[in-house]
Amino acid sequence: MAKNKVKEDFLSVFDKEIKKETIPKKLSVLPLRDVVIYPNMIYPVLIGRNSSLRAVAEAMERNKFIFVVTQKSPDVEEPTLNDLYEYGTISKVVQVLRLPNNLLKVLIEGEFQGVINKQSPTPDFLEAIVSIVKSTYSITDKELQAYIKSASQLFDDYIRVEVTIPPDIILAFQNISDPLQKLYYAAANLKCSLEKRQNILNEKELKDKFNVLIKVLKEEIEIKEIENEINQKVNLSLQKSQKKFIIQEQIRVLQNELGEDDESNPEMIQLKELIENAKLPKQAYDKAQEELDHIRKTPILSPEFSVIRNYIEWLAQVPWSNTTLDNYDINHVKKILDEDHFDLEKPKERILEFIAVLNIVGKLKKQIICFVGPPGVGKTSLAKSIARSLGRKFVRFSLGGVRDEAEIRGHRRTYIGALPGKIIQSMKKAGTINPVILLDEVDKMSMDFRGDPSSALLEVLDPEQNFAFNDHYLEVDYDLSNVLFITTANVRYDIPLPLLDRMEVIDLSSYIDTEKLEIAKRHIIPKIKSELGISKFNINFNSDSVMKVIREYTRESGVRNLERQLSTILRKILKEIVENFYLENPNLQPNRNENIEIKQEEIESYLLVNNPDFISKLKKKRINIKPNDIEKYLKSPRYKQKKEKLDDKIGVVNGLAWTSTGGEIMQLEVTIMNGRDKLTLTGKLGDVMKESAMAALSYLRSTAKKLGLKEDFTKNKEIHIHVPEGAIPKDGPSAGITMAAALFSAVSGKAIRGDLAMTGEITLRGDILPIGGLKEKLLAAKRYGIKTVLIPDDNLSDLQDIGNDVKLDLEIIPVKNFEFAVEHLTSSD
Repeated sequence: MAKNKVKEDFLSVFDKEIKKETIPKKLSVLPLRDVVIYPNMIYPVLIGRNSSLRAVAEAMERNKFIFVVTQKSPDVEEPTLNDLYEYGTISKVVQVLRLPNNLLKVLIEGEFQGVINKQSPTPDFLEAIVSIVKSTYSITDKELQAYIKSASQLFDDYIRVEVTIPPDIILAFQNISDPLQKLYYAAANLKCSLEKRQNILNEKELKDKFNVLIKVLKEEIEIKEIENEINQKVNLSLQKSQKKFIIQEQIRVLQNELGEDDESNPEMIQLKELIENAKLPKQAYDKAQEELDHIRKTPILSPEFSVIRNYIEWLAQVPWSNTTLDNYDINHVKKILDEDHFDLEKPKERILEFIAVLNIVGKLKKQIICFVGPPGVGKTSLAKSIARSLGRKFVRFSLGGVRDEAEIRGHRRTYIGALPGKIIQSMKKAGTINPVILLDEVDKMSMDFRGDPSSALLEVLDPEQNFAFNDHYLEVDYDLSNVLFITTANVRYDIPLPLLDRMEVIDLSSYIDTEKLEIAKRHIIPKIKSELGISKFNINFNSDSVMKVIREYTRESGVRNLERQLSTILRKILKEIVENFYLENPNLQPNRNENIEIKQEEIESYLLVNNPDFISKLKKKRINIKPNDIEKYLKSPRYKQKKEKLDDKIGVVNGLAWTSTGGEIMQLEVTIMNGRDKLTLTGKLGDVMKESAMAALSYLRSTAKKLGLKEDFTKNKEIHIHVPEGAIPKDGPSAGITMAAALFSAVSGKAIRGDLAMTGEITLRGDILPIGGLKEKLLAAKRYGIKTVLIPDDNLSDLQDIGNDVKLDLEIIPVKNFEFAVEHLTSSD
């Protein structure tokens, strides 16, 4: 066996010497990326570069020998010899397989270690003068045997710790007798860096090669042992935390072992840039840096990571210094307000005063404006106009139904899904530190066990405090002093008093019919025509038609219902026009493709192309909507005045009531029946209104003789006071005079004038006390055709603030007490 083995080795060496003689000096060079090919190694190479393709073609003509060498940098697309290592492997092309896309798969077999001596200039591929590196050694050399033994032991240890290498590799390694082949076999199976593998090939002598191999093996074994140790630590950590966060734990342990930070994480870099670009004040910047340091130590899949990241993003995205330039041109502001709103002289005057002061001071505190008025009178749109005239951003949010203090101040970050309050959210939405923020429906907040949101608003709306507003989520002070806050409410008395004290109230009263007519002509009808796409069409309302809709189809303080009714009329007219057109022209169907997308601004041009006859005829058609056409489109009038309602009746009196939607006529009825002494009150009355009825009855009983009534008119009688529309709750003291008049009529048998209405609180002495909402009540009287109105004498000064349009055709009589009022209750005839 030993003799045969020596013979085989001798033949192998002999064959190699023959091969050396057949290898040409000049070889084409094949650059390789990320791989080192050693002698005695067979490796498939995928080739796509034109220069490499030509190098292989040239090698096939030169006994199939080629010099393969590794690139220093894999990023170089067309390397020169300077971009390659000096040492490589003289190899033979075993097989060539042509693939699609002009690619070659070449099977390379390494033969000898080679070194480039001189470049041979060729234009199409790399070529060089290559010499074989001869490594002389003696198997009997004890030092070499020590190297071989040490390398064999280390390679065995390496295979044991490197679980990705099959264990049968070590068996093949042990069966190799040639030391040089043994070395190259071990080097070829190393999973280390390109430089380490190339260093083995760079050495000439076999002992030096083994020396490099041993160093590499020791380093790799040490690294693998550390990796295994880290994996053990990770596994222990996973067992304690139910095997969560595997990737994050590996990163964290690696950072602790290597002493590196996580600045290479793109998410950390993004958060850092976000903080730097936000121009945060010092307090907020320090807080952001503190949270950034915290998030670096937090695993990415941890719930706390997303909480901290969201907090940093909110802190950086809220505006801290961005501002818009205010337009203090008072004439410009006046023009914008007049364009957007008709009348509203008092609110406009107050806004212009505010702008005038800003021209002098530049910044004005204690200016929280509150618009109070019934729905539909323009409170929200007036706030938008203020923002537009000043050139500021506008943000609105409604406080109606808000019951939780956290809606204003935000939730603390300990809660799941925590967010800043609506104030900070509005600031982020605006993107500037000086927007106009509208707090709508401030009178409709409520409170429960979660807190009182109106109390949280005190800090927001107090100019002495809001420069350091503290949101529970942000946890840093935020300056709201540059914000122009505007609030709206329907009822002044429903606004909490501490909150009301911080605001300047501007009342927006109901519109009279002539004002509604002007608003409809100037704003509502053009707006509806624009929304329906018929701005250029000749469809017009005359004034009488609009007035008919106002008086017979809409009884409201504002104009919202008026807008709905006018929109209904225009839609029905368009429907008729389109139907009639296609009935008259059945062949002119629009040529429209399915699944086509059209932008809003392109609709008219699209229709002109697809159905020009229809559009041209519609534009030429002139339609005037007359009063007689209104009932055709809106059917029977809802509020047509019935004459019998204004007839004189016994025990029936017209009272004037104020509601959150404006003034209303409230007919109050009284009847007296035989029975035991009893007062019955029906109509879903509140406690205050019930007390007013008792006070009115007590006054009449105490002054019956003076008023010409029987002193015992309640004896064996049951008095029933009823306020119609019994399902609607009613309350307030202003119906006192109305109840007294109805009782007086029922007891005396005298009919009360049907065209008379009244309002006022009555005392046990018969005095008539002042009331609120006088303008709305007078407007209600005009809508119902009332001719005479009795008001408290103390309200006489309020008439100065009410326009002549409201008082026109109304006889307004101030009364101090009920005795004076009795003189005006019955008809003169």
